[in-house]
Amino acid sequence: MLLTLEYERDWEILGKFRDMAATHAVIALIGEEPAVLGARAVRAGAQSVLPRGVAAGMLRRTVEATSEGQAVLPAVVATALATGAHRADGNAKPPSPRQLSWLRQLTKGSTVAQLARRAGYSERAMFRLLQALYEEMGVATRIQAIVRAQEQRSFGTGTGFSGDLDAGSGRARR
Repeated sequence: MLLTLEYERDWEILGKFRDMAATHAVIALIGEEPAVLGARAVRAGAQSVLPRGVAAGMLRRTVEATSEGQAVLPAVVATALATGAHRADGNAKPPSPRQLSWLRQLTKGSTVAQLARRAGYSERAMFRLLQALYEEMGVATRIQAIVRAQEQRSFGTGTGFSGDLDAGSGRARR
C-alpha cells in the first residue's frame, strides 16, 4: 500500500494500520525533512519510505522489494534512525505539568492501565497520549522520555520524584 504522509490524518491512518497489525506493507511517501519524517514514518509502521517526487522506476523497485519483505529507505533516514539524529531537535516541546505527572507516576511503577484509570482515559487512549508525548519530546520510549525530562530539569531540583502532580489540575500534592 502506498500512503502519502502530508496531513495529520495521514499519520493517523498509518498508525491504524500498525495497530491492526495489518498484513499489508506500507510504503510511506514523504515531503520535506526526509530524516525527521522518514524516521517518524518507520516508527509509525511504514516498512519503506520514499520522497513524494520519486521516479517511477524507483517506486516500482521499492514496491517489489517491499512485497518481498525488504525495507527501502533513503540513506538519510537510515542514518537518522541509526544515530538518533532525528530526535536531536532542539525545538522539542517540553512536557506540560499534566504530562510530567504521567511521567512521574510511570517512574514510580504505575502501569499504563493504572495511569489511564487515574487520568480518566481508556488504556488505549492513554497509550496513544504517551506515544504522542514521546514524539513531542523527540524520544521513542518511556525511559528516554524520563531521562529527557530529567536532563531538561523538568522534574525540578534533586530527584524530582518527591510529591506528585494531580493529574487533572497540575497542582502539587503530598
